[in-house]
Parts: sequence; C-alpha cells; structure tokens
Amino acid sequence: MARWEPDAAGRLRQAALDLYAERGYEETTVAEIAARAGLTERTYFRHFADKREVLFHGSTELQEALAAAVEEAPADESPLDAVAFGLRRIGTFFDERRAFSLRRHAVIRSSPELQERELMKRDALVAALVEVLERRGVAPATAALAAESGISVFHLAYARWIEDPDERSYAEHVDETLASLRALTVSPAPTG
Repeated sequence: MARWEPDAAGRLRQAALDLYAERGYEETTVAEIAARAGLTERTYFRHFADKREVLFHGSTELQEALAAAVEEAPADESPLDAVAFGLRRIGTFFDERRAFSLRRHAVIRSSPELQERELMKRDALVAALVEVLERRGVAPATAALAAESGISVFHLAYARWIEDPDERSYAEHVDETLASLRALTVSPAPTG
C-alpha cells in the first residue's frame, strides 16, 4: 500500500458505516474496516482512537461551530434565543450530510455502546454552550438551564429531521421544536 493515502479518514468512515450497517457494530472489527477502505489498521488508528470514534468524527467541529454561532448571536438575545440562533446556523452541517446522517443514526440506535458515546458527546455540547453563555454574561445557573434546554431542542429537532419524509431543513425543525418548548412555559388563560 502507498505510504500516503488520499482521504484516508473519509474512506475509513465510509467503510465503517457500510460494515456497521451490513453486519452490525459489535460484529465489525477495525481490521475489517481498514481492509474495506484499502488501508491498514495502523492507518485507522492514526485517524481514530477506537472503532466508535469513526462515527463521531466531526463532533468537535460541530461543537466549535455551535459555540461560535452562539457567540455571534446578537447581544440582546435571551440565552435560549442565542442558543437557537446557533442551532439554526449549524443546520447546514446536517442538511449537507443527510444521507450519511440517516445511516449513522440507524447504526447508533442499534448499539447501546454507541448510544452511550452519543450521550457523552451531548454532555460535551452542553458544557461548551454553558461556557459560551457565561462569556456572554449569563449567570451560571441560567446558562446551564439554557444550554440543557437548547441541547434538548437540538436532539429533538434532529430526531424530527431524520424522520421527516419531506426532508425539510434542520433549521425548520429547530424552530418547530423551540416553539413547542416555549408553549410549555406559557400558562393557559383562566377559563370561566
């Protein structure tokens, strides 16, 4: 094999996703992923720490993009609106990767180990949002509540986006999910 392989990480991600979908996550080995990609195990481990991380490549970039977008939200936005601003901004991250996201989602749902890793990534997103909200001057407890609420919107909107037969944008699902959250906080008018 050549010493340098173009887009090795991308080829490994595709090979892993294909094998996980065909055979299952637990039944697939790193050696099989590397072989399917036409690479060596050593090359695999230069790019990914373990066989789970191949599915979570891009999580750091997503986290950084979301934090940057929240940072760029207008200064007069409420903490939750600043998070919503960020969620809308990162929508293209998903919209441009729809086919990959659908397959990745199915693989993650099939494995408790991958679901656990997904929850760890969720916690990292919350922590990143708390940090950026606090830099915006939001009190710690309010920042934590806005971040947790925002990441709940993030995940619920993602689930709706994945299942949407009309393939509407992720940002549209963020807006709908946020509207549902806001409706929960409005007290109904007294009757009679």
